[in-house]
This record gives sequence, C-alpha cells and structure tokens, in this order.
Amino acid sequence: MAKFKLDETDHSILDMLIDNTRTPFTDIAKKLNISAGTVHVRVKKMEEAGIITGSSLRLDYIKLGYSFIAYVGVFLNKTSQTQFVLERINDIPYVTVAHVTTGKFNIFCKIRAKDTGHAKDIIYLIDDIEGVTRTETMISLEESINDKKRLMHSIFNTID
Repeated sequence: MAKFKLDETDHSILDMLIDNTRTPFTDIAKKLNISAGTVHVRVKKMEEAGIITGSSLRLDYIKLGYSFIAYVGVFLNKTSQTQFVLERINDIPYVTVAHVTTGKFNIFCKIRAKDTGHAKDIIYLIDDIEGVTRTETMISLEESINDKKRLMHSIFNTID
C-alpha cells in the first residue's frame, strides 16, 4: 500500500475533528471554504488509509463521579504470564489503559475510581490475579496535559 500523503487541508480537517469528532462536514467545509463533499471524500480516504480509525467520545469523569486516577505498575512472577494477566485485567472495567512495558514493571495500568476506597478495591483485584507478585501505585493529583492536537501537529511537521 502506498504511503498516504496529507496536505494542509487534510491537517485542517483532522484538527477540527480532534477538537470535536461530531463536527458536521458542512461546518468543516464552511470554515475551510471547500465543499462538504470534498470533506467527506478526504475523510473517507484517510479512513481507508488507516489514518482515521474511528472516533471517540470525551466524558467528564468528575461529573460522573470517577475523578480519582491512579497508575498501577504490575510485577509478574514470569513474563510468560503477561497475556494471561492482561486478559484478567481486561475483565476489570475500571482499568482504562494497560501497557506491556520494559523496565521496572511488566504491565502499567491506568485506573479510574470513585475515591481512594474504590481504588483500593480495584488494586486488590489486580493484585489477586494469578501470576501477579505485587503492584506499585501512583496517585494522579491532576491530569495537567491531555492534548492530542500538539502531538498531531508535531507529526504533521515531520511528514514529508
């Protein structure tokens, strides 16, 4: 498959969709002074090229009562147990992200909880998984930066 080349119009379309994935193509078209059909065709091409793989919804976790964030480093008895442990972690809905890592931890997870008591229960669930020798937790005091647009612009500036 040939490498898909993004131009400034594609960058602008992506920029607006990252701000709000529900932005109507007609609104994007008006802002960019192009037709809605052009926006549709370009988005479709980016989907077919695998650049756009879906859309997401941002939630206000504070309003939903899940403002507590913690990161849990998971130590395994053996690295061969990684897939088994990940499958069990995947069964815990409050684990929102899990990475297989190098370094200190075998797996690194992000959890969302109601409060410290709820977080403790989630951590105990992780700790009780067969193959987990121990966990180490870091509490997030504040999510200060969560900005995909800066990364996107950096990537665009490095693409030939």
